[in-house]
Amino acid sequence: MQLPKLIIFASGGKGPDEGGSGFKKLGEAVKAGILRAEIVAVVSNNFEGGVRDKARVLQIPCLHSPKGRTAEDYRRLVKVTEAKFTALSGWLGKVEGLDPRTTFNIHPAWDMVKFGGKNFYGHKVHEAVIAAYKRGEVTFSGVSMHFVTPEYDNPKTVFFKRRVPILLDDTADTLAKRVNEMEHKWQAIITDRVVNGLIHWDGVNVDSIVGADIE
Repeated sequence: MQLPKLIIFASGGKGPDEGGSGFKKLGEAVKAGILRAEIVAVVSNNFEGGVRDKARVLQIPCLHSPKGRTAEDYRRLVKVTEAKFTALSGWLGKVEGLDPRTTFNIHPAWDMVKFGGKNFYGHKVHEAVIAAYKRGEVTFSGVSMHFVTPEYDNPKTVFFKRRVPILLDDTADTLAKRVNEMEHKWQAIITDRVVNGLIHWDGVNVDSIVGADIE
């Protein structure tokens, strides 16, 4: 049986050890049989860096896509690799022009209404969550996965959530570490469900989402 083809967008960093940990876990999950898919390529906006180095080890093609890309650029990358599904894993950029039925993202927060959208990415999310915790507004963070639509970080298309409690002595750094661990625990498992049809929707009506797993 032919495995579904998956392309991953992961920004990573410019240094050899910077970023790409989520992509690495997905690649390892394929080898372990946890993620039943073929990763046809990973895309990074850094020509050299953590993502490219991890791709070399995993023997997965790494494509360079500098900032300033258009909807046409996104479609071209998906078309040239013949990918059926697109996963965003630490991708710093608004995706446009792709099929919302087959494009999905992982976000480092449980509440994407408060901690999603423009300017809520990477470490900024954890800083905002800790600030809200100190104001007495939240007691936990977490991980969300959602389908990608023209609305940036659309909270209505979330199909997976897990909570990460905030500890009394937490900082943005310590919270980020535990959220990242939760991402690594679940991302491959839920990605497998999406690419193999256990989680799906019609791309328009959020009530059509099937297979959601929200804590």
